[in-house]
Amino acid sequence: MPRLLPPSPALSASLVRTPVRHAAQVSVQHALDLGLDLERIEAPPSRTGDLGVSTEQRQPIAPPAAGNTEAPDGAHRHDEPPRLDDLHAALWRASELGSHVHRTVSTGWAALDRELPGGGWPMQSVTEILSPQPSVLEWRLLSTALRSLGDGQIIMIGPPKQRHLPGLLQCGLDQRKLVWIQAEGPAERLWVTEQVIRANAAGAVLAWLPQARQDQLRRLQVSAQTCDCPVFLMRPQAARHEASPAPLRVHAAFAVDWALQVQVYKRRGPTHDAPLLLPSVPAGVERLLTPRLLRPSQLISAAGPAAPDVQRIHDEATPDVVGGPSPLPSARQRQRAAPATH
Repeated sequence: MPRLLPPSPALSASLVRTPVRHAAQVSVQHALDLGLDLERIEAPPSRTGDLGVSTEQRQPIAPPAAGNTEAPDGAHRHDEPPRLDDLHAALWRASELGSHVHRTVSTGWAALDRELPGGGWPMQSVTEILSPQPSVLEWRLLSTALRSLGDGQIIMIGPPKQRHLPGLLQCGLDQRKLVWIQAEGPAERLWVTEQVIRANAAGAVLAWLPQARQDQLRRLQVSAQTCDCPVFLMRPQAARHEASPAPLRVHAAFAVDWALQVQVYKRRGPTHDAPLLLPSVPAGVERLLTPRLLRPSQLISAAGPAAPDVQRIHDEATPDVVGGPSPLPSARQRQRAAPATH
């Protein structure tokens, strides 16, 4: 085994006598902090040899001019914190929407796009859709984005209800791109969802996961980062109180006048307080509705003051009119009319 020999006295003496000008390159600010004389600091002498390196001597580093406190281009002073814009692009301010999104697909509503980081549903990421009832609002919320994904297949994993093909066609979806995977148990749904995401062969993945733990969702999020399509996880409304690693969580519910009430529960950005009302008439019904029926809430509010008159007409109607009062007393009326017995 080779031994380590101590340096010779001549070599030690040469190292001690090495002048300051032969030191390694030192930044100007660091040299000032050390109290060094900048006029004596020079660049290390270049070497000649087989590599063909130039032997030209570099110019000495000039001290900064008096009153010049600006750092060179691309550098920061030691007494100033670095700017956020110069750090990694994945960092974002909590008061602003995150911009580090690989790709997005528009939701179909400009108001909703403005509230989502990147301006739409994110690719290579998991998005949770929370709703009161499964398989009711998902297609109205996602159909516009699914139509714009191109030739990729739309894989549905474990929908709780049977698909209604005419309704999906009314949403503008191509039946040749729809793939239905019937998975019964929670473990089976999670396994199929993870395998489909890892395969990275779909245009969009829609999975209904009413029962999923936080660690299981984290596995899907990690797998989705290498998948070039949006991944939507349909979860019940009660899951909004549970922690989730999904970067985006959206709650959707019914609203008046055929609208959807959408609220962003979680996003890379500030808190979304006020819900959005998105006009969303079911496909195939809009052409059957008159302009007045498109706003049924206005009809109900207009009929509010006349409600007593409508009830009086109903009470005075003859028994022969359909919907009129029954000619025979009801069981509750007979019970009230019967004398009390002790």
